[in-house]
Amino acid sequence: MSTSTPPPSTDPVRLIAIDIDGTLIDGTGRLPDANRAAILDAIGRGVEVVLATGRSFHHAQPVARKLGAGVTLIVSNGALVKTTDGNTLAAKLVPRQLARDLILLTRPVRQGAALIFDRSDAGQYVWERIDWSHPQRAWYFERNHIYMTEAPDLEAALDAEPVQVAFTGSVAEMRALCTHVRALPCATQLTLTLTEYAARDFSLFDITAEGCSKGAALADWATQRQVTASEVMAVGDNLNDREMLAFAGHPVVMGNAVAELRQYGWPITGTHDEAGLADAIATKVFNGRP
Repeated sequence: MSTSTPPPSTDPVRLIAIDIDGTLIDGTGRLPDANRAAILDAIGRGVEVVLATGRSFHHAQPVARKLGAGVTLIVSNGALVKTTDGNTLAAKLVPRQLARDLILLTRPVRQGAALIFDRSDAGQYVWERIDWSHPQRAWYFERNHIYMTEAPDLEAALDAEPVQVAFTGSVAEMRALCTHVRALPCATQLTLTLTEYAARDFSLFDITAEGCSKGAALADWATQRQVTASEVMAVGDNLNDREMLAFAGHPVVMGNAVAELRQYGWPITGTHDEAGLADAIATKVFNGRP
């Protein structure tokens, strides 16, 4: 991918794709009033809003509900497209045999792992050997345990095709695991996505079906909605946002974004703690006018 600054679109924005962590919500996990107001104003002016996130559905749904408006969710890094109330609009699932291979072939070089399914009950997130006392994981378990089930071994839990296979750990651990998986013969049939939070030395390593990304799911959804790429605005801060930013005619990078996103020359707004998303919407959608 070229790192030169792409020419900006001059078409009006008809659809906004917004990342959640580091973009929509601030560093404390709160939805800033300015962001909510800007999104509702955009919707009121006929702009469609999509939340595009690496989060699984049960983790993204409460954030979508805080907006108080019907938005579409692209979750699990593009594997699922769902409504706020849980209806699945599109899905790309991992073949069971590939998921089984990943569980077995990674077990010698990792600790915990999880399978995420497109379900609404405690079988949505099935895990083995995950230390939930870890300070970067404890809050997740506390908030989402009603959707989670422990399994003695994940192979036995593979009674359906999963949405994704998920791992968490330090940045170095997840980079090493990603390198290990990338060398496996099955890796060519999968999508490997790292999301890193260097300040916390914490990383998410998600494996989804071949061709999955926020960008691919956004492109498909825009086509369904008869919206061209030049009419799409995308806002993000991390590695898993790169494809959707590249797709959008109006890409915006958060001020707190990882360094890798800055090299493409996309416009930069304020940080997530400064409600930079609201500023970006004001500039791109409202042309700086209230």
